[in-house]
Amino acid sequence: MHTVREPALQLRQVDGNPSTQLEYIKHQQANDGNVITTTIDLKDPKYAIDVKLTFKAYQKENVIETWSTLTNKEKKAITIENIASAALQLKSDKYYLQHFYGDWINEMRNEEVQLPQGIHRIESKLGTRATNFDLPSFLLSVDKPASENEGTVIAGTLAWSGNFKLTFENVKYSEDFGHLLQILPGINNYSSAYNLAAGKEFKTPTFIYTFTTKGKGQASRNLHKWALDYGIYKGRKKRSTLLNNWEATYFDFDEQKLDHMFGDVKKLGVDLFLLDDGWFGNKYPRNNDHTSLGDWDPNKQKLPNGIGHLVKLAHEKGVKFGIWVEPEMISQKSELYEKHPDWVLKLPNRHIDERRQQLVHDLTNPKVQDYVYSVIDKIMQDGKEIAYIKWDCNRYMTNQYSPYLKDNQNNLFVDYVNGLYSVLERFRNKYPDLEMMWCSGGGGRAEYGGLKYFQEFWPSDNTDGLRRVYLQYAYSYFFPFAAQCAHVTSWGKQPIKFRTDVAMSGKLGFDIELEKMSGDELKYCQDAVKNFNRLQTVIAQGEIFRLISPYQNNYAAWMTVSEDKSKAVLFNYNLNTLTGDVFNKIILKGLDPNKRYTIKEINLMPNQKPQFKRNEQAFSGDYLMKVGLDWYLNGSIKSSVLEITSN
Repeated sequence: MHTVREPALQLRQVDGNPSTQLEYIKHQQANDGNVITTTIDLKDPKYAIDVKLTFKAYQKENVIETWSTLTNKEKKAITIENIASAALQLKSDKYYLQHFYGDWINEMRNEEVQLPQGIHRIESKLGTRATNFDLPSFLLSVDKPASENEGTVIAGTLAWSGNFKLTFENVKYSEDFGHLLQILPGINNYSSAYNLAAGKEFKTPTFIYTFTTKGKGQASRNLHKWALDYGIYKGRKKRSTLLNNWEATYFDFDEQKLDHMFGDVKKLGVDLFLLDDGWFGNKYPRNNDHTSLGDWDPNKQKLPNGIGHLVKLAHEKGVKFGIWVEPEMISQKSELYEKHPDWVLKLPNRHIDERRQQLVHDLTNPKVQDYVYSVIDKIMQDGKEIAYIKWDCNRYMTNQYSPYLKDNQNNLFVDYVNGLYSVLERFRNKYPDLEMMWCSGGGGRAEYGGLKYFQEFWPSDNTDGLRRVYLQYAYSYFFPFAAQCAHVTSWGKQPIKFRTDVAMSGKLGFDIELEKMSGDELKYCQDAVKNFNRLQTVIAQGEIFRLISPYQNNYAAWMTVSEDKSKAVLFNYNLNTLTGDVFNKIILKGLDPNKRYTIKEINLMPNQKPQFKRNEQAFSGDYLMKVGLDWYLNGSIKSSVLEITSN
């Protein structure tokens, strides 16, 4: 039917009719104790079009997950001009939208604006690496900007690894209604008027959201609880700490050098060695990023005995082994491209536009899907006991044409993502216990569509410790620390303690040359790894309380609290402080007011005295949450980690 506002569903019927009329048929509910699933069946009375709306209400988490499924029962194809995953409507005077944006090494910039009359959109047209410019997530405050602990707020996120569009239509005045906000999240319909064949169904991505009157902090904690149990693959499984070779070697390594680094893994005390880019390609050796993607055979000069031998050498030193892959991409200078130039996305009669000297595989093609699955499966078979995969994706789509789809190009952006998910589903079914990182040249895949298959994602290639304070703080609005990979690297000029204390509040890893560390620095890192392993469950899965924002201050603090409130970890950071800065007390959150807690500073450099002056003293939870602690760090770029234990 005709609508003067943004439609949630827009179809072109088999006879060209641009209207859709849906009538209620039935609904049903299922209750498994925590999750109540409601489905509503709708039908067009004149056309054989069925729509099913599904809502999953998570009772303990106060989260709703919703999606739409459209089935074409006509004898010919129809065109889906637009279909939303949800249609939320609010009625109030004012709305304040906080959204997150950026680019490579500059992710998660954010701002909060009052929505004016009209339509505001957050969207991606990148095809792959789709969250690189804008996140498919938002915080919406009603009536006035919400704070961490007060205010009415909706937090929402779309689980989709491709083009997305979040539409906010603010209708202040109307003869029919006023002060109406309509929120329509879903796949971006840019160049994607989808051709749905007869007898086929189209399922939208899921939209996950929560509503609270207790501020942005509670909204985040609701999403985190949902994510750990339902949104992230094995979200509560303990993660492996690791040492990556990239910054130590880049493309310049061989079997002997890697074997030496296995010893570094053991010396550092982490669990796993991650072999990064540069290990493959023979006709075109992968000695830089110009060649070889697609040729996933070990380079015989660097690794004459193959991946399996490396795994064996690592195991002999008591170390697990992981490996980097970028299976969605292909280099023009590769044996695979010479054999299958038709397996890539490229426009006819146009110059081939490379980015990072690579092209995108046509994952709409089932043969390409089979190939991508088979090469990663072969790596796993050759490596036998590979324990970790870093799955990368370092460019977005520019040659947006699929030789496989022929005259059906508008299906490209959607079918690519569904083809990728098909590969991942197949791979996960065979390797259910494998740890995997969802990576995309930084924060290009910070979303829950892929996290259904991965335990964690790479937030940014920017590993400068100071910048990571802001990044990890901002990502925590939507993602628990269990999902945020945080590596200690040589980026930034901060002391090793500061960089490690920041990384410890994510999923700790290292990408650094141990030989360049002093004895004290190495000893400090060894102790920090032990502390992280001991406290990982609290840090990764505990409730997050953002106490002091780095965006409004020259210092920052946040804490994580165990579910039973018996243990907490408090992270404090001085940024670039200025003479005359005023430091307020740290008012803790989430503790039991009736318990007593002993506070101990951990992660101390050798021979360093605690910076926290009341170290190992006990306080009541009530005192810590009402009176708080004096800020105790002095000078710029200082950090401290406090372990808080109930008596």
